[in-house]
Order: sequence, then structure tokens, then C-alpha cells
Amino acid sequence: MLNIDRISKYYGARYLFSDVTFTVHMKDRIGVIGQNGTGKTTLFEIISGSLPPDSGSVSLRRGATIGYLRQDIRNTSVRPLLDELLASATNVNSLAHEIEMLHAELAEAIDEETTAALLRDLGELQTQFESSGGYNAEHEAQVILSGLGFAEADFHRPLSEFSGGWRTRVELAKLLFLHPDLLILDEPTNHLDLETIGWFEEYLRGFPGAVLVTAHDRAFLNNIARKIIAIEDEEVIFYNGSYDDYVLAREKDIEMRRAMAKRQELRIRKEMRFIERFRAKNTKATQVQSRIKRLDKMERVTVPRTTKKIDFAFPAPARSGREIITLKDVAKSYGSKAVYRGLNLTITRGDKVALVGPNGAGKTTLLKVLAGVLPFEAGTRTLGHNVTTAYFAQYYIDLLNPANRVIDEVRQMAPDETEQRLRGLLGAFLFSGDDVFKEVAVLSGGEKTRVALARMLARPANFLLLDEPTNHLDIPSREILTDALQAYTGTICLITHDRTLIRDVANKIIEIRDGRLQVYPGSYDDYLYARENRPPAPSSAAPEVVPAGDPSRRAADWKARQQRKAAEAEMRNRHYRLISPVKARLAAVELEIASLTARLKEVEALLADPATYQDSQRAIETTREHPAIRQRIESLTEEWGRLTAESERLTRDFEREMGEAE
Repeated sequence: MLNIDRISKYYGARYLFSDVTFTVHMKDRIGVIGQNGTGKTTLFEIISGSLPPDSGSVSLRRGATIGYLRQDIRNTSVRPLLDELLASATNVNSLAHEIEMLHAELAEAIDEETTAALLRDLGELQTQFESSGGYNAEHEAQVILSGLGFAEADFHRPLSEFSGGWRTRVELAKLLFLHPDLLILDEPTNHLDLETIGWFEEYLRGFPGAVLVTAHDRAFLNNIARKIIAIEDEEVIFYNGSYDDYVLAREKDIEMRRAMAKRQELRIRKEMRFIERFRAKNTKATQVQSRIKRLDKMERVTVPRTTKKIDFAFPAPARSGREIITLKDVAKSYGSKAVYRGLNLTITRGDKVALVGPNGAGKTTLLKVLAGVLPFEAGTRTLGHNVTTAYFAQYYIDLLNPANRVIDEVRQMAPDETEQRLRGLLGAFLFSGDDVFKEVAVLSGGEKTRVALARMLARPANFLLLDEPTNHLDIPSREILTDALQAYTGTICLITHDRTLIRDVANKIIEIRDGRLQVYPGSYDDYLYARENRPPAPSSAAPEVVPAGDPSRRAADWKARQQRKAAEAEMRNRHYRLISPVKARLAAVELEIASLTARLKEVEALLADPATYQDSQRAIETTREHPAIRQRIESLTEEWGRLTAESERLTRDFEREMGEAE
């Protein structure tokens, strides 16, 4: 269907890829992988026709269509959501317009011959319209929108009211609605939750065309891709199999290349010793020249760079007592909505806990209670002996100082470390060479996340609490984070949608459902097995049985579930849009209060020191600084109170809406 023939793309003297050739067939599921900047999006732009290659050609079968989902969405339409989706079906709309015009001509026809000709044309157009899905277009559009998490109430909202993440879903819905022969998807899961990703995976499995996709979600790639194109610095690799199959095969290939390169190096050294020894001897001149030519013609074996573990010893946290934290009879509510009642939990030293459960179950609430950043109404929270906590939330990356260099941000957490050690730590998070001197302001979201994580591990607490630490991270960065968390000797409690990270790090799973915790010792796969094989909950009422041959009932039940899920997803997204700026400002205020409080203690110590008054200028400045700091702390404390109240109000409203939806 699609033929790529020896295409190359250069930027100045550097090439992204050269002489790339491959074919895409119907039903192909191809994952395109590579580090950021290697050319994945450029390849997609070339295939879609948006960017010409520097050499080579791209040929698409006549009549075949391409649907391309870009990362940067700039849709400024003000049409209602459903109308926007229906309007994207240009072929169907064109046929509908032609049919409408023919109906008008039929009404004005004055002879039988003209009428017969118009009726023949109308019949052909109606056949095309039906085969294109025209008569079912609105129903199909609604099914796709529901699958992508939109509520029925959203269908008539103007597109301008939706956030950037939801507009990306709209663009994805358009592509699925158009049924192109080839889907090109650039990071399609970035703005999808776990339930929507599951629906999307099922959709792609049944999609009749071909799929080219790049994603940072390793589980998604494994579930979808059956071929891999890996764009690396020096070559493009093609492999038949899943992402995990490719990784294993690539590791074997690299080990084989290392062995070949080592043998070749020994051979070259042997030849060079002969050349140097006999270069000046006339009797050996012919042999020397022959060996020089042989070396010149020898194709050198190269070993590509990999994202294997970096040899860096992360600073070890202080040893804590056996019990890290204990929650006893904790109660937490948002208004009339009780999230937890009589909650009891103990986390012990060495636990690496993953919190799992449906959205809205209370995972983030529990993590915040454990971190000590969220008050609760009843019960106790007790930290163990010598336990120190560090809490990572996504909005914390916005608190990095944009004017600071990367290395300066990390140095703030470890001022006594040498530059070599700091560079080693940053190297473990993929900042090498002059990258450590970049200003935070020029970093991407993923790079800022890596800086924030490096800061956390520069002087690590012995109890890490992480809320979605993989957001914005590409696959190599996620692998580095996995390495760091595996090497970390303290205790971890995390929330993540990255199933691979959970599998690699967690040794205990806590499932949260209906305000209750179920602890599963062991790996994520142990948890899945236990969950699938646990006995059903007892019920006094016999379950309703839907006859297998009643498709209308099954369809109605499915539609009701999808509508409920879509409504809940919209409520969660609306809550996130409202509360995110409040939380970000709240975190900034807390940090400034902590900094000013520390400075206030320093100023008060200076005022109590007689030596301060020996320098009149210094005494005046210190005396003026003291009330200014106190006034600023009072002002910030008042703001903190207002922000906390606003955050609690928004959360209560959200929990009330969720409760009413149930």
C-alpha cells in the first residue's frame, strides 16, 4: 500500500536517517521508536506529504488515504463537537450534497428521459453514500466520542470550550471517523487515561487498515505493534515482532557486534604491528602495501549506543526504623462524600508499593495523606523512627527556577557535592556534556521532569512518594527512572499508569476500591493473577442474565456503561483544569513560607548577636529586614489559607458530583 524507497533527510551536515527503504501493507501494525530528536516525527511528516525528503521517494497506492495525528493541535473551530466531527467526513458530505442537488433537479424535471437519468445517478450516489457509512455516520461518531471519554452532554458544546488535551482527542476521533487506509499516530496516548487507552487498543486491533505509531507507553507498543522501526543515531533497524521482542533481539545483536568489534580490533592491531615493523624493509614492501590496502578497505564494525544502565551509585538515604508509616482509623471526606472511614495501613522498610484502582477511587488522596500534605478528619498518621519523606507531584516541575542552569538546580539539594558527582547524577538522567549548563527555561517537559527527579535523588529521603512520575518522559527516560528506583534502597509508594514501571519496581500492590484497601504482596503480575482468580463477592440476589442472542440489550448496556464512563471522565478532567492552578500556587506559597521562615530565624539570630551592631550599616539593614519578612510571612499565610479553602471546596464539589453520578 505504501512504499518508502531510499529516503534521506539532512539538517546541515547531520543526517537524521539515510537510504531508508520499507513497505507498509494493509493490516500492518508498526511501532516507530527512538530517542527524542532522532527523527520519528520527521519520518511521519515525510510519509504524510507535509515534508519532502532530501532524496528518495514515497509512493502511496492510488486511491489510498492517510490519516495523520500530530502532537501539536491548533484547531480553533467554534463548531459544536459532534458537528465538527461530522464535518470532517468530507467524502460523505460531498456525496450528501450531490444527492441533495439531484433531489432538487428531480423536482424540476419535466420529461421522463431526464427523470430516468437522474434516478440512475441518484441510485449510484446513494449506493456510494451507504457504503461510506453515510446513513450511520452520526451514530458512529457518537460511539467514537464516547469511547474516547466524551460525555453525551459534550456533543453540543463548542470546540473552543475544550482544553488542549481534549482537543487532541477530538482530532483522534476525526481520524477514526474517516477510516483512512493508513493511520499515522504521533504519541496518541499522551492525553488518554487507562480506560480510554484500553478502548483505543481494542479499536486498533480491529482497525482494517495499517497503523504507524510512535509512543512512550511500552505496554501500548507491546499490545499494538507487530513490527518495529527503530531510528538510531547511525542506522535504522527493522524488526518483526513486538517492542519487547525487539529489545531482546537488539541486546543480542549488540553483544554480537561487541564481540566482532573486539576481534576486528585485535586483527587491526596485529596488522599494524606488522606494517610498523617491516615498513622500512624493501623485501617486505609488497606485503606491507597489501596489508595497508586491506586495512583501508576493511569495513569497521560499529557498536551502536544503547540506553543500558549507567554505572552511577545514587546517594543512599539514611536508614529508618522497620515501620515507615502507620495510618490508624483515618477518616477523610470531601463534604458529604466519604473517601475513607476507619482506614488502617502500615508500610514497612523496603516496601515498593504501587497504588492501583479505578480513577476517583482515592489513590491520590491516600498518597497525599501518607505524604503529610493533606489533612484528615479523624485517626492518626505516625511516621517511624528516622523517617524522612519526599513527595513528587507533576506540578512541582513548574516550581523549578527558569533562570537556573540544570546543574545549579541539583546543586541546591546537594551543595557539598563535587561537580563531578553532580554531573554523574545528571548523566544518569541523560544530561551529558554541556547539557548540564542549559537553563531550565529552554527544557522540554520531559527534561524538566528528569531534573526534578534528579533533585529528589541528589539527597534522597528514605520514603519517596511519587504521583505519576513518568508523565512527559520518553522510553529511554522511563528506563532510566526505572533503573534509579530499582537501585534506590529506601521505601517507595507510587501512582503511575505505566504498567511496565509497576512490573519492574513494585514488590507490593495496594488496590483501592470503594474506600477499602486490599494489599497484595508480590509483583504486579502476582496481583493480576490473584485478582483474576479471587472468588466473586457474595450476593443475596441472583444476577440478571442477559440472553446471548439479545444483541440490542448488550448494545444498550454497553452504551450505558460508555456514557457513564464518559461522564465521569469529563468530571475528572474539569476538576483537574480547575484545581491544577490552585495546587501549583499553593505549592509555591508553601515553599516561599518555608524559605522565609528559615531566613527569619537567621535574622533573629543576627539581631541577638552583639557583633551585628558593631557594623552600623549591617545593623540597620538587618533591623529593617526583620519586620519585612514577618509581614511577608503573614501575607503568604493568609493566601495559603484562602488557597487551601478553595482547594478543599473544589474537591468537595468534585466528590459530590461523582457521588451523584453513581
